[in-house]
Amino acid sequence: MTLGQSCTSSKMMSVFSGSIFCPLASILIYGIISFKIDIRKGKIMDIYENLKSIEEKLRRVAERSRGIIPYSTVDGRFDDTSKGGICWWTNGFFGGMMWQMYHFTGEKLYRELAEEIEEKLDENFMIPSGMDHDSGFKWLPTAVAHYKTDGNGRSFDRGLIAAENLAGRFNPNGSFIRAWNDSGDGSRAGTAIIDCMMNLPLLYWATEVTNDPRFSQIATRHADMAMEHFIRENGSAIHIGIFNPETGEFLRSDGGQGYATGSSWTRGQAWALYGFTLSALYTGEKKYLETAKRVADNFIFRMGERTGMGIPVDFDQPDDCMREDSSAAAIAACGLLELGRYDEKYHDAAIELLEFLTENRLSLDEDNDYLLWNCADSFWSNRSQMTLIYADYFLIEALLKLVGKDFPVFRPTEGIQ
Repeated sequence: MTLGQSCTSSKMMSVFSGSIFCPLASILIYGIISFKIDIRKGKIMDIYENLKSIEEKLRRVAERSRGIIPYSTVDGRFDDTSKGGICWWTNGFFGGMMWQMYHFTGEKLYRELAEEIEEKLDENFMIPSGMDHDSGFKWLPTAVAHYKTDGNGRSFDRGLIAAENLAGRFNPNGSFIRAWNDSGDGSRAGTAIIDCMMNLPLLYWATEVTNDPRFSQIATRHADMAMEHFIRENGSAIHIGIFNPETGEFLRSDGGQGYATGSSWTRGQAWALYGFTLSALYTGEKKYLETAKRVADNFIFRMGERTGMGIPVDFDQPDDCMREDSSAAAIAACGLLELGRYDEKYHDAAIELLEFLTENRLSLDEDNDYLLWNCADSFWSNRSQMTLIYADYFLIEALLKLVGKDFPVFRPTEGIQ
């Protein structure tokens, strides 16, 4: 049986994953646990060496990637979504990688490529159907990163336009930010997704730079809604929530990119884990921190079921399915490192994820453009073991966090040392 067959031959079913999980004890520690290069179980994780090797590879990748905006790779080389896909939701991540590398190394090449991508994305602003809930993913790592670097006025304008559009998607009756667009028939007017928790930092940033509280008010109302409707009692998250757009009534959840309705799509768990952590950092609200910890505890518990293995596409996928999603592992590691400032067990879990990724799923072959392999865009995708640009972005962010060199893109600029 092939990998794809083992994952898709099982009969589709609804999974309730809340019956077996007993949340781990969570201890609030108000104070900062500094990031460190971890020495654990007799193994030294040489973060600096990994970063040095990654930077050496990325310099060559960047040199041959001028003018493109990648999403994945074909035969090891980047594709280009700027041709026919300028509104694609991942189009900010390669620019974000370039800003992270610029701040880490000072190399002018990285900044040049980041600015080129930022300018290319101006086309997106003129396509209403391409402005959606993922504005944070597109303009936080590009325009906002640029503004945070040198106060560039054009970048400020881009970030604020994106924030205004994202705020305009808010449905006050259901207290949710609408997800995808439709053809004008309203079929998606009541749709919200867990991914949007990671776009809320664009709204928090807008309040910081304009002193206009409406942006952060919308962000916190959406976060409160997600706590109520998207996070299950056991700490796992649903992917898609469907509301009555007129009344705001929550109608149901859908499986989306996971295995089934009720299952635990791991990238969705990672978005929730990191997203609620970020809302806690921006607002200081204990309820968001506690929610992030519940999601993290669930993630760590499910990790424990797969000791020494990669993170699956869905924690509830069939036992004979070996498909993984390295992007979910990298995103979760970023969130766990932030939570590790409050409780060291989360830091340790992040190290476990990063050790697995760097030792088993990292390509330093300079003939390949990607860093992480064995990613998945969806459980039901026909592509297995694919590469994804955001997996590489969050891997770099996590490694830079560990050495105190990350540039604040999603997290607040101030208040974190």
